[in-house]
Amino acid sequence: MNVAHQTSDRSHGRITLFHALVVVASLMVTLTAWQYSKIQVDRKTQLAYEAARDQALGLIVDRMAKYEDALWAGVAAVESHGRDIAYRDWKAFAQTLRIEERYPGINGIGIIHFLPTNALSSYLAKHRFDRRDFRVFPPHDQPMNMPITFVEPEAGNAAAVGLDIAHETNRRTAALASRDTGLARITAPITLVQDADQTAGFLFYAPFYRAGIADSVDGRQAGFLGTVYAPFVVHRLMEGLLDQGLRDIHFSITDAEELIYDEHDAQDASFDPNPLFSEQVSLELYGRTWTLDMRTDLGFRENNTVAKPIFILIAGLFIEALIITLLVQMSRANHRAVSYADEVTVALRAQSNTLAKTNVELSAKNQELEQFAYIASHDLKTPMRGIAGLTEMVEEDLEEYFASAEANPDVAKNLQRIHDRLQRMDTLTRSIMEYAQIGAKTDENGPLALDEFVVVLALDFGLDEDQIQLSGDVKLVETDTFHLRRILENLVGNAVKYHDGNNRLRIRVKVHSTGDTCRVSVSDNGPGIAPEFHTRIFDVFQTLQSTEGSDSTGIGLSIVKKAVERHGHDVTLTSAVGHGSTFTFDWPNEPARSPSEIIDRAA
Repeated sequence: MNVAHQTSDRSHGRITLFHALVVVASLMVTLTAWQYSKIQVDRKTQLAYEAARDQALGLIVDRMAKYEDALWAGVAAVESHGRDIAYRDWKAFAQTLRIEERYPGINGIGIIHFLPTNALSSYLAKHRFDRRDFRVFPPHDQPMNMPITFVEPEAGNAAAVGLDIAHETNRRTAALASRDTGLARITAPITLVQDADQTAGFLFYAPFYRAGIADSVDGRQAGFLGTVYAPFVVHRLMEGLLDQGLRDIHFSITDAEELIYDEHDAQDASFDPNPLFSEQVSLELYGRTWTLDMRTDLGFRENNTVAKPIFILIAGLFIEALIITLLVQMSRANHRAVSYADEVTVALRAQSNTLAKTNVELSAKNQELEQFAYIASHDLKTPMRGIAGLTEMVEEDLEEYFASAEANPDVAKNLQRIHDRLQRMDTLTRSIMEYAQIGAKTDENGPLALDEFVVVLALDFGLDEDQIQLSGDVKLVETDTFHLRRILENLVGNAVKYHDGNNRLRIRVKVHSTGDTCRVSVSDNGPGIAPEFHTRIFDVFQTLQSTEGSDSTGIGLSIVKKAVERHGHDVTLTSAVGHGSTFTFDWPNEPARSPSEIIDRAA
């Protein structure tokens, strides 16, 4: 008996194949978790780099587009003066642009005239009337002249006035390309005559013609009068972008294998000799291809180096050691493990009972949270009114200051911003209250005449009779009409709010009977919604517009969805970009019932 008992004890003390499989499986889980975490961190870092890269590229493209707008504004000014603008008129136009304030990085804006060689004498005589020392230089053997007639501000650009850009290949080639295409074009790298540092620069052209842009190259060449142009020093242009100290990515720019801008300075404290990401990006820009050598810096490395995968691996291996120790102890005291398992089983059963009770409590808590949201939003109105009142008092106290010559206009603007934010917060709290109270007024079931309500909607949203039309075989709805009104108001309001103005707004409301329910659809001819946003737009606080400058709270469609779902139905969206949107849902149309009956039916 004793021998058998000892043999049994020894067998329980061994590490069995099952134990080994548990250790191997646990190790595999640890390695899998480590690998997954590493992949996620690498992906997050990749996305951070791509965002920084796209931001830098977007800043360059957006800034150049802004400069292009200024050039076309100059073309419009030339055309408004009969395509022969005078020196004083050009100076006045340039002053209205406020170049130093609105276009940082630009050296100036001017006009280059295109002249046959035999027209140079009359051109000089004309412009020496206002400027006696005006001359065209340098001499060259090209069959045309393209002198810089005006450039403002003239201070800092005087050396360029009269420069004949036809003398030099890069300047001339881009100007003629702009002429032939009718598009804005930039030159290959050049050195501006007015740049004392003799660094890389370029010219930016926008052409103007005798009778507008012709449809053919021959027509454009025949009618070409000149270009509005802007000179740029590349490093000054880049200084006008996002400050290098605020970016975690630096770049150099090469045009036609010539380095025209370089931020990769090994002496810079943020320089990373072994960047986490480096990439060559080609940017097609107004007839030129800029190659950007983009590299992350030490700031990017510091902000995106995460030790989480290593921690997971170390913690996993530590857990492995604990598991092995535990298995040894379990193998030596198997009967204790069985006892422990029994205890765990009892505990799990108790936990299961607790979870069932918790589900009931959670349902009650959800109702409390909705009531809390309503009360909190309602109570916020009092301090909001107080802030509004204080703001008005401050404005009254500062009336004399605002009327004085020393008044800082930013003070009034900031006070107006407070009013704007208070208005937005008031709209948001009212929307939250409406969302939280969905279902509280389901007993308001007075008959709703749809044709009359559509007329009211047209008046409320300032629409003409032909802009919103009702069709279908249902003219009267009697069930939960309070929320049906809110739904239609939100859907029509969204159609009005997000209409892009490309065509005359038209809204169609269709209501057809389907038995005990009616199918309602609201369609518009607006800009449409991309498929990837069809679900997201129904979430609370989700909107496809930036909240800055928008009166959208992102709650309207959430109210629609919640009100429809209370009756056991769904809202569907049919839309594509450029083809309008149609929201469709079913709505009960039975004799009015009590709120409890409506809730029971929805459940």
